[in-house]
Amino acid sequence: MLPNDSIRLPDDLTTLLPEHQPHVLLTPGPTPIHPDATRAFLRPMLGHMDREVFALNREIQADLRTMYGTAPEAFTALLAGTGSLGMEAGFANLVEPGDEVLVCANGSFGRRMAEMAARYGARVRLVTAPLGEAIDSQEVAAHLDGVQMVAVVHGETSTGVLNPVPEIAALVRGSGALLTVDAVTTAGMELFHAEAWGVDYAYTGAQKCLSAPPGLAPVAVSERAFARFSARRTPNPSWYTDLGGLRDYWTDNNYHHTVPVNLHFAFHAALQAALREGLESRALRVRQMGEAIFAALSPLGFSYYVRRPEQRLPTVLALRLPENFDDAGMRTRLRDRNISVTGGLGPTAGLIWRLGLMGEAARPEPYRIFLSALEDLLGERGIVGRFEEALQAMQGHRSELAVR
Repeated sequence: MLPNDSIRLPDDLTTLLPEHQPHVLLTPGPTPIHPDATRAFLRPMLGHMDREVFALNREIQADLRTMYGTAPEAFTALLAGTGSLGMEAGFANLVEPGDEVLVCANGSFGRRMAEMAARYGARVRLVTAPLGEAIDSQEVAAHLDGVQMVAVVHGETSTGVLNPVPEIAALVRGSGALLTVDAVTTAGMELFHAEAWGVDYAYTGAQKCLSAPPGLAPVAVSERAFARFSARRTPNPSWYTDLGGLRDYWTDNNYHHTVPVNLHFAFHAALQAALREGLESRALRVRQMGEAIFAALSPLGFSYYVRRPEQRLPTVLALRLPENFDDAGMRTRLRDRNISVTGGLGPTAGLIWRLGLMGEAARPEPYRIFLSALEDLLGERGIVGRFEEALQAMQGHRSELAVR
Protein backbone atom coordinates (compact mmCIF):
# COMPACT_ATOMS: atom_id res chain seq x y z
CA MET A 1 0.00 0.00 0.00
CA LEU A 2 1.05 3.59 -0.56
CA PRO A 3 2.08 5.88 2.31
CA ASN A 4 -0.78 8.01 3.56
CA ASP A 5 0.17 11.47 4.73
CA SER A 6 -3.23 12.97 4.05
CA ILE A 7 -5.11 15.22 6.42
CA ARG A 8 -7.42 13.56 8.91
CA LEU A 9 -11.00 13.68 7.70
CA PRO A 10 -14.20 13.31 9.72
CA ASP A 11 -15.84 9.90 9.59
CA ASP A 12 -19.10 11.49 8.48
CA LEU A 13 -18.10 13.34 5.33
CA THR A 14 -21.53 14.97 5.08
CA THR A 15 -20.35 17.38 7.79
CA LEU A 16 -18.10 18.92 5.16
CA LEU A 17 -21.11 19.84 3.04
CA PRO A 18 -24.00 20.26 5.49
CA GLU A 19 -26.29 21.81 2.87
CA HIS A 20 -26.30 18.58 0.81
CA GLN A 21 -29.20 16.23 1.46
CA PRO A 22 -28.72 12.46 1.02
CA HIS A 23 -29.58 11.44 -2.53
CA VAL A 24 -30.56 7.96 -3.69
CA LEU A 25 -28.89 7.49 -7.06
CA LEU A 26 -30.23 4.44 -8.92
CA THR A 27 -29.31 5.42 -12.47
CA PRO A 28 -27.25 3.31 -14.93
CA GLY A 29 -24.37 5.68 -14.22
CA PRO A 30 -22.98 7.55 -12.49
CA THR A 31 -23.22 5.51 -9.31
CA PRO A 32 -22.91 6.49 -5.63
CA ILE A 33 -19.25 7.09 -4.80
CA HIS A 34 -17.62 4.51 -2.55
CA PRO A 35 -16.75 6.07 0.86
CA ASP A 36 -13.10 5.04 0.47
CA ALA A 37 -12.98 6.91 -2.83
CA THR A 38 -14.44 10.05 -1.26
CA ARG A 39 -11.81 10.05 1.47
CA ALA A 40 -9.01 9.46 -1.02
CA PHE A 41 -10.23 12.25 -3.29
CA LEU A 42 -10.08 14.79 -0.44
CA ARG A 43 -6.40 14.21 0.32
CA PRO A 44 -3.95 17.09 -0.32
CA MET A 45 -2.87 17.65 -3.91
CA LEU A 46 0.37 16.22 -5.25
CA GLY A 47 2.05 16.95 -8.56
CA HIS A 48 1.37 14.59 -11.46
CA MET A 49 5.14 13.88 -11.69
CA ASP A 50 5.50 13.13 -7.97
CA ARG A 51 7.10 9.80 -7.07
CA GLU A 52 4.10 8.92 -4.88
CA VAL A 53 1.78 9.44 -7.85
CA PHE A 54 3.96 7.22 -10.03
CA ALA A 55 3.84 4.54 -7.31
CA LEU A 56 0.06 4.93 -7.15
CA ASN A 57 -0.18 4.57 -10.93
CA ARG A 58 1.80 1.33 -10.87
CA GLU A 59 -0.63 -0.11 -8.33
CA ILE A 60 -3.57 1.00 -10.46
CA GLN A 61 -2.06 -0.66 -13.53
CA ALA A 62 -1.57 -3.95 -11.69
CA ASP A 63 -5.10 -3.85 -10.26
CA LEU A 64 -6.55 -3.11 -13.70
CA ARG A 65 -4.82 -6.21 -15.09
CA THR A 66 -6.56 -8.21 -12.37
CA MET A 67 -9.95 -6.61 -13.01
CA TYR A 68 -9.77 -7.10 -16.77
CA GLY A 69 -8.09 -10.52 -16.60
CA THR A 70 -5.30 -9.49 -18.95
CA ALA A 71 -1.91 -11.01 -19.66
CA PRO A 72 0.79 -9.85 -17.20
CA GLU A 73 2.43 -7.67 -19.86
CA ALA A 74 -0.73 -5.94 -21.10
CA PHE A 75 -0.65 -2.15 -21.04
CA THR A 76 -3.21 -0.61 -18.70
CA ALA A 77 -3.82 3.05 -17.91
CA LEU A 78 -6.38 5.68 -16.99
CA LEU A 79 -7.45 8.17 -19.64
CA ALA A 80 -8.45 11.59 -18.34
CA GLY A 81 -12.04 11.50 -19.58
CA THR A 82 -15.20 9.40 -19.31
CA GLY A 83 -15.95 6.05 -20.93
CA SER A 84 -16.67 7.71 -24.27
CA LEU A 85 -13.03 8.83 -24.38
CA GLY A 86 -12.06 5.21 -23.82
CA MET A 87 -14.23 4.29 -26.79
CA GLU A 88 -12.74 6.99 -29.00
CA ALA A 89 -9.15 6.20 -28.01
CA GLY A 90 -9.52 2.64 -29.29
CA PHE A 91 -10.52 3.79 -32.75
CA ALA A 92 -8.02 6.66 -32.80
CA ASN A 93 -5.09 4.37 -32.02
CA LEU A 94 -6.05 1.14 -33.76
CA VAL A 95 -7.94 2.22 -36.89
CA GLU A 96 -6.47 3.81 -40.00
CA PRO A 97 -8.34 5.34 -42.94
CA GLY A 98 -9.74 2.61 -45.15
CA ASP A 99 -9.68 -0.13 -42.50
CA GLU A 100 -12.65 -2.48 -42.46
CA VAL A 101 -14.29 -2.38 -39.02
CA LEU A 102 -17.19 -4.62 -38.07
CA VAL A 103 -19.36 -3.03 -35.38
CA CYS A 104 -22.03 -4.92 -33.44
CA ALA A 105 -24.88 -2.47 -32.86
CA ASN A 106 -28.01 -3.35 -30.89
CA GLY A 107 -28.43 -0.11 -28.97
CA SER A 108 -27.26 3.47 -28.57
CA PHE A 109 -23.68 2.70 -27.60
CA GLY A 110 -23.07 0.22 -30.40
CA ARG A 111 -24.28 2.93 -32.77
CA ARG A 112 -21.89 5.40 -31.11
CA MET A 113 -19.04 2.97 -31.82
CA ALA A 114 -19.98 2.90 -35.48
CA GLU A 115 -20.06 6.70 -35.69
CA MET A 116 -16.66 7.05 -34.03
CA ALA A 117 -15.03 4.41 -36.23
CA ALA A 118 -16.36 6.19 -39.31
CA ARG A 119 -14.97 9.53 -38.12
CA TYR A 120 -11.52 7.95 -38.00
CA GLY A 121 -11.84 6.83 -41.60
CA ALA A 122 -13.00 3.25 -41.16
CA ARG A 123 -15.21 1.50 -43.65
CA VAL A 124 -17.86 0.36 -41.19
CA ARG A 125 -19.84 -2.84 -41.50
CA LEU A 126 -22.76 -3.35 -39.13
CA VAL A 127 -24.15 -6.46 -37.49
CA THR A 128 -27.40 -5.50 -35.79
CA ALA A 129 -30.08 -7.01 -33.62
CA PRO A 130 -33.51 -5.71 -32.60
CA LEU A 131 -33.65 -3.61 -29.43
CA GLY A 132 -33.86 -5.88 -26.40
CA GLU A 133 -32.05 -8.74 -28.14
CA ALA A 134 -28.38 -9.78 -28.13
CA ILE A 135 -26.09 -9.87 -31.14
CA ASP A 136 -26.08 -13.25 -32.92
CA SER A 137 -22.45 -14.44 -32.90
CA GLN A 138 -23.01 -16.36 -36.14
CA GLU A 139 -23.93 -13.09 -37.85
CA VAL A 140 -20.53 -11.80 -36.77
CA ALA A 141 -18.85 -14.91 -38.22
CA ALA A 142 -20.55 -14.32 -41.55
CA HIS A 143 -19.04 -10.84 -41.95
CA LEU A 144 -15.46 -11.34 -40.73
CA ASP A 145 -13.74 -11.65 -44.10
CA GLY A 146 -11.17 -8.88 -44.59
CA VAL A 147 -11.96 -7.12 -41.31
CA GLN A 148 -9.18 -5.42 -39.30
CA MET A 149 -11.27 -4.87 -36.16
CA VAL A 150 -14.47 -6.11 -34.52
CA ALA A 151 -16.10 -3.82 -31.95
CA VAL A 152 -18.87 -4.86 -29.56
CA VAL A 153 -20.56 -3.50 -26.45
CA HIS A 154 -20.51 -6.13 -23.72
CA GLY A 155 -23.41 -4.68 -21.74
CA GLU A 156 -25.64 -2.39 -23.81
CA THR A 157 -26.62 0.24 -21.24
CA SER A 158 -29.43 1.67 -23.34
CA THR A 159 -31.45 -1.57 -23.38
CA GLY A 160 -30.10 -3.79 -20.58
CA VAL A 161 -28.80 -6.44 -22.99
CA LEU A 162 -25.73 -8.61 -22.35
CA ASN A 163 -23.98 -9.47 -25.61
CA PRO A 164 -22.17 -12.84 -25.95
CA VAL A 165 -18.60 -11.51 -25.95
CA PRO A 166 -16.93 -14.89 -25.20
CA GLU A 167 -18.65 -16.49 -28.20
CA ILE A 168 -17.91 -13.53 -30.47
CA ALA A 169 -14.28 -13.49 -29.29
CA ALA A 170 -13.85 -17.19 -30.09
CA LEU A 171 -14.94 -16.53 -33.68
CA VAL A 172 -12.78 -13.44 -34.08
CA ARG A 173 -9.66 -15.09 -32.66
CA GLY A 174 -8.73 -16.96 -35.84
CA SER A 175 -9.51 -14.10 -38.21
CA GLY A 176 -6.56 -11.84 -37.51
CA ALA A 177 -8.87 -8.98 -36.54
CA LEU A 178 -8.49 -7.04 -33.30
CA LEU A 179 -11.37 -7.23 -30.83
CA THR A 180 -12.48 -4.06 -29.05
CA VAL A 181 -14.96 -4.44 -26.17
CA ASP A 182 -16.96 -1.74 -24.42
CA ALA A 183 -16.99 -3.00 -20.82
CA VAL A 184 -18.57 0.12 -19.34
CA THR A 185 -21.37 -1.69 -17.48
CA THR A 186 -19.57 -4.98 -16.86
CA ALA A 187 -15.90 -4.60 -15.87
CA GLY A 188 -15.54 -4.43 -12.12
CA MET A 189 -18.92 -6.05 -11.42
CA GLU A 190 -18.96 -8.99 -13.82
CA LEU A 191 -16.12 -11.42 -14.43
CA PHE A 192 -14.05 -10.30 -17.41
CA HIS A 193 -11.36 -12.50 -18.98
CA ALA A 194 -9.55 -10.39 -21.58
CA GLU A 195 -6.62 -12.78 -22.08
CA ALA A 196 -8.66 -15.99 -22.07
CA TRP A 197 -11.32 -14.58 -24.39
CA GLY A 198 -8.90 -12.80 -26.72
CA VAL A 199 -9.92 -9.19 -26.13
CA ASP A 200 -7.37 -6.74 -27.52
CA TYR A 201 -8.76 -3.44 -26.27
CA ALA A 202 -11.22 -2.89 -23.43
CA TYR A 203 -12.42 0.19 -21.62
CA THR A 204 -14.89 1.28 -18.95
CA GLY A 205 -15.77 4.41 -16.98
CA ALA A 206 -14.69 5.05 -13.39
CA GLN A 207 -18.22 6.13 -12.41
CA LYS A 208 -19.90 2.85 -13.36
CA CYS A 209 -19.24 -0.51 -11.70
CA LEU A 210 -16.41 0.76 -9.49
CA SER A 211 -18.31 3.69 -7.92
CA ALA A 212 -15.49 6.19 -8.36
CA PRO A 213 -16.03 9.81 -9.45
CA PRO A 214 -16.58 10.43 -13.18
CA GLY A 215 -13.65 11.63 -15.24
CA LEU A 216 -11.46 8.57 -15.84
CA ALA A 217 -11.59 5.83 -18.46
CA PRO A 218 -9.62 2.70 -17.44
CA VAL A 219 -8.27 0.90 -20.52
CA ALA A 220 -6.48 -2.37 -21.19
CA VAL A 221 -4.43 -2.93 -24.37
CA SER A 222 -3.09 -6.31 -25.45
CA GLU A 223 0.45 -6.74 -26.79
CA ARG A 224 -1.07 -7.60 -30.17
CA ALA A 225 -3.02 -4.34 -30.22
CA PHE A 226 0.04 -2.34 -29.19
CA ALA A 227 2.00 -3.97 -32.02
CA ARG A 228 -0.77 -2.98 -34.45
CA PHE A 229 -0.55 0.59 -33.16
CA SER A 230 3.25 0.64 -33.52
CA ALA A 231 2.98 -0.55 -37.15
CA ARG A 232 0.56 2.24 -38.20
CA ARG A 233 1.15 3.67 -41.67
CA THR A 234 -0.17 7.08 -40.57
CA PRO A 235 0.16 8.93 -37.24
CA ASN A 236 -2.66 8.76 -34.74
CA PRO A 237 -4.67 11.96 -35.40
CA SER A 238 -5.41 12.23 -31.65
CA TRP A 239 -2.39 13.54 -29.76
CA TYR A 240 -4.13 13.35 -26.37
CA THR A 241 -5.02 9.65 -26.54
CA ASP A 242 -1.93 8.46 -28.42
CA LEU A 243 -0.75 5.16 -26.94
CA GLY A 244 2.89 6.13 -27.39
CA GLY A 245 2.45 9.28 -25.33
CA LEU A 246 0.43 7.44 -22.71
CA ARG A 247 3.13 4.77 -22.43
CA ASP A 248 5.74 7.50 -21.98
CA TYR A 249 3.90 8.67 -18.88
CA TRP A 250 2.54 5.42 -17.44
CA THR A 251 5.53 3.18 -18.13
CA ASP A 252 8.54 5.48 -18.46
CA ASN A 253 7.33 8.25 -16.09
CA ASN A 254 7.92 10.99 -18.64
CA TYR A 255 5.69 14.04 -18.92
CA HIS A 256 2.77 13.81 -21.34
CA HIS A 257 -0.08 15.83 -19.84
CA THR A 258 -1.32 16.77 -16.38
CA VAL A 259 -3.39 13.88 -15.09
CA PRO A 260 -6.22 14.51 -12.56
CA VAL A 261 -4.21 13.33 -9.57
CA ASN A 262 -6.97 13.24 -6.96
CA LEU A 263 -9.22 11.31 -9.31
CA HIS A 264 -6.41 8.74 -9.53
CA PHE A 265 -6.33 8.45 -5.74
CA ALA A 266 -10.12 8.08 -5.58
CA PHE A 267 -10.15 5.51 -8.36
CA HIS A 268 -7.37 3.51 -6.71
CA ALA A 269 -9.36 3.31 -3.47
CA ALA A 270 -12.57 2.26 -5.24
CA LEU A 271 -10.84 -0.37 -7.36
CA GLN A 272 -9.07 -1.85 -4.34
CA ALA A 273 -12.41 -2.02 -2.49
CA ALA A 274 -13.89 -3.95 -5.41
CA LEU A 275 -11.01 -6.40 -5.55
CA ARG A 276 -11.16 -6.95 -1.78
CA GLU A 277 -14.83 -7.83 -2.07
CA GLY A 278 -14.03 -10.14 -4.97
CA LEU A 279 -15.43 -10.01 -8.49
CA GLU A 280 -17.33 -13.27 -8.05
CA SER A 281 -18.99 -11.96 -4.89
CA ARG A 282 -19.91 -8.73 -6.67
CA ALA A 283 -21.41 -10.65 -9.59
CA LEU A 284 -23.52 -12.71 -7.16
CA ARG A 285 -24.60 -9.60 -5.26
CA VAL A 286 -25.88 -7.84 -8.35
CA ARG A 287 -27.86 -10.88 -9.52
CA GLN A 288 -29.52 -11.31 -6.15
CA MET A 289 -30.45 -7.65 -6.02
CA GLY A 290 -31.95 -7.79 -9.50
CA GLU A 291 -34.08 -10.83 -8.65
CA ALA A 292 -35.32 -9.27 -5.42
CA ILE A 293 -36.27 -5.99 -7.12
CA PHE A 294 -38.14 -7.86 -9.83
CA ALA A 295 -39.99 -9.92 -7.20
CA ALA A 296 -41.08 -6.66 -5.58
CA LEU A 297 -42.21 -4.91 -8.77
CA SER A 298 -43.61 -7.65 -11.01
CA PRO A 299 -47.00 -7.85 -9.20
CA LEU A 300 -47.49 -4.17 -10.17
CA GLY A 301 -47.21 -5.07 -13.86
CA PHE A 302 -43.49 -4.44 -14.42
CA SER A 303 -41.91 -7.06 -16.69
CA TYR A 304 -38.48 -7.83 -18.10
CA TYR A 305 -37.73 -5.85 -21.26
CA VAL A 306 -35.15 -8.45 -22.35
CA ARG A 307 -37.09 -11.67 -22.73
CA ARG A 308 -34.31 -14.27 -22.74
CA PRO A 309 -32.70 -14.60 -19.27
CA GLU A 310 -29.19 -15.28 -20.58
CA GLN A 311 -29.32 -12.01 -22.54
CA ARG A 312 -30.20 -9.82 -19.54
CA LEU A 313 -27.48 -7.46 -18.34
CA PRO A 314 -27.34 -7.92 -14.54
CA THR A 315 -25.99 -4.41 -13.84
CA VAL A 316 -28.78 -2.54 -15.64
CA LEU A 317 -32.22 -3.91 -14.80
CA ALA A 318 -34.40 -2.94 -17.79
CA LEU A 319 -38.07 -3.22 -16.87
CA ARG A 320 -41.02 -2.66 -19.19
CA LEU A 321 -43.47 -0.30 -17.50
CA PRO A 322 -47.05 -1.31 -16.61
CA GLU A 323 -49.78 -0.20 -18.98
CA ASN A 324 -50.86 3.44 -18.46
CA PHE A 325 -47.95 4.05 -16.08
CA ASP A 326 -46.96 7.74 -15.83
CA ASP A 327 -43.24 7.40 -16.55
CA ALA A 328 -42.09 11.04 -16.53
CA GLY A 329 -44.52 12.06 -13.79
CA MET A 330 -43.46 9.28 -11.45
CA ARG A 331 -39.76 9.89 -12.00
CA THR A 332 -40.32 13.61 -11.27
CA ARG A 333 -42.13 12.81 -8.04
CA LEU A 334 -39.36 10.43 -7.03
CA ARG A 335 -36.78 13.10 -7.79
CA ASP A 336 -38.69 15.49 -5.53
CA ARG A 337 -37.88 12.97 -2.79
CA ASN A 338 -34.18 12.91 -3.77
CA ILE A 339 -34.46 9.57 -5.61
CA SER A 340 -33.19 9.32 -9.19
CA VAL A 341 -34.15 6.55 -11.61
CA THR A 342 -33.70 6.57 -15.37
CA GLY A 343 -36.20 5.94 -18.13
CA GLY A 344 -35.64 4.64 -21.64
CA LEU A 345 -33.25 6.14 -24.17
CA GLY A 346 -34.39 7.03 -27.68
CA PRO A 347 -36.90 4.43 -28.95
CA THR A 348 -37.46 3.03 -25.45
CA ALA A 349 -38.35 6.39 -23.85
CA GLY A 350 -41.64 6.03 -21.97
CA LEU A 351 -41.46 2.26 -22.42
CA ILE A 352 -38.91 1.11 -19.82
CA TRP A 353 -37.08 2.02 -16.65
CA ARG A 354 -33.37 1.27 -16.40
CA LEU A 355 -32.42 0.65 -12.77
CA GLY A 356 -28.70 0.81 -12.04
CA LEU A 357 -27.17 -2.13 -10.18
CA MET A 358 -23.52 -1.20 -10.36
CA GLY A 359 -21.10 -0.75 -7.50
CA GLU A 360 -22.59 0.90 -4.44
CA ALA A 361 -26.02 1.17 -6.06
CA ALA A 362 -26.40 -2.63 -5.89
CA ARG A 363 -27.11 -2.57 -2.14
CA PRO A 364 -30.39 -3.27 -0.33
CA GLU A 365 -30.69 0.05 1.51
CA PRO A 366 -31.06 2.45 -1.44
CA TYR A 367 -33.62 0.14 -3.02
CA ARG A 368 -35.56 -0.09 0.26
CA ILE A 369 -35.87 3.71 0.15
CA PHE A 370 -36.93 3.66 -3.51
CA LEU A 371 -39.48 0.88 -3.07
CA SER A 372 -40.89 2.48 0.06
CA ALA A 373 -41.38 5.74 -1.88
CA LEU A 374 -43.16 3.81 -4.64
CA GLU A 375 -45.49 2.26 -2.05
CA ASP A 376 -46.42 5.73 -0.88
CA LEU A 377 -46.75 7.33 -4.31
CA LEU A 378 -48.75 4.46 -5.82
CA GLY A 379 -50.80 3.75 -2.72
CA GLU A 380 -49.69 0.10 -2.91
CA ARG A 381 -48.62 -1.88 0.13
CA GLY A 382 -46.40 -4.94 0.18
CA ILE A 383 -43.72 -3.81 -2.27
CA VAL A 384 -40.96 -3.55 0.33
CA GLY A 385 -42.17 -6.73 2.02
CA ARG A 386 -41.79 -8.71 -1.21
CA PHE A 387 -38.29 -7.29 -1.66
CA GLU A 388 -37.26 -8.32 1.86
CA GLU A 389 -38.76 -11.80 1.50
CA ALA A 390 -36.89 -12.39 -1.76
CA LEU A 391 -33.60 -11.25 -0.24
CA GLN A 392 -34.08 -13.46 2.82
CA ALA A 393 -34.95 -16.46 0.67
CA MET A 394 -31.77 -16.03 -1.39
CA GLN A 395 -29.65 -15.58 1.72
CA GLY A 396 -31.18 -18.71 3.21
CA HIS A 397 -30.45 -20.66 0.04
CA ARG A 398 -26.86 -19.45 0.11
CA SER A 399 -26.52 -20.57 3.75
CA GLU A 400 -27.84 -24.04 2.88
CA LEU A 401 -25.28 -24.37 0.11
CA ALA A 402 -22.51 -23.32 2.50
CA VAL A 403 -23.53 -26.03 4.99
CA ARG A 404 -23.49 -28.69 2.28
